[in-house]
Amino acid sequence: MALTRDEKTAQIADLTEKMKRSSSVMFAQYFGLKVSNIAALRRKLKAAKAEMQVAKKTLMAIAAKNAGLPAIEEKNLEGGVACIFSFDDPLSGAQVALAFSKENPQVSFVAGIFDGKVFSKQEALAFAKTPSRQQLLATFMGMIRSPLVNFASMCNSPLRNFAVGMSELAKKKATA
Repeated sequence: MALTRDEKTAQIADLTEKMKRSSSVMFAQYFGLKVSNIAALRRKLKAAKAEMQVAKKTLMAIAAKNAGLPAIEEKNLEGGVACIFSFDDPLSGAQVALAFSKENPQVSFVAGIFDGKVFSKQEALAFAKTPSRQQLLATFMGMIRSPLVNFASMCNSPLRNFAVGMSELAKKKATA
């Protein structure tokens, strides 16, 4: 069913607003997913402060232009394509979609936009695989904590050895 001019204008305005608000936009194919799977993906995206919207590719391109984002070439957007907007963390929507695609291979990235740069299919996939800020901070804290734990363990080992030696000496005195 064809969209009327007013519906197209409303959809362009909605897409433009979401593209302006989002920190990254990923484009993914979803052809072959059941409606229940699409609903599950949308729920997971919503929990991660992200959103998926399906629209015509020409409307996506117009909305990107209106939002001041780089032009999206329609040759990169083959087949049915959905926009995945990440509103909080730029990686959240991409990571949720990547995790979902492991169970549902119908979902695959075709392009993306982040920080004013258009991503190819391979770059969008690499972007989705990037650890999140929280994961990087946790790794960094582990790296800082490890030497301190080793040092504390080393400092306690003479005391531990002394305590073990004293308990063995007490056992020998008790049996003698």
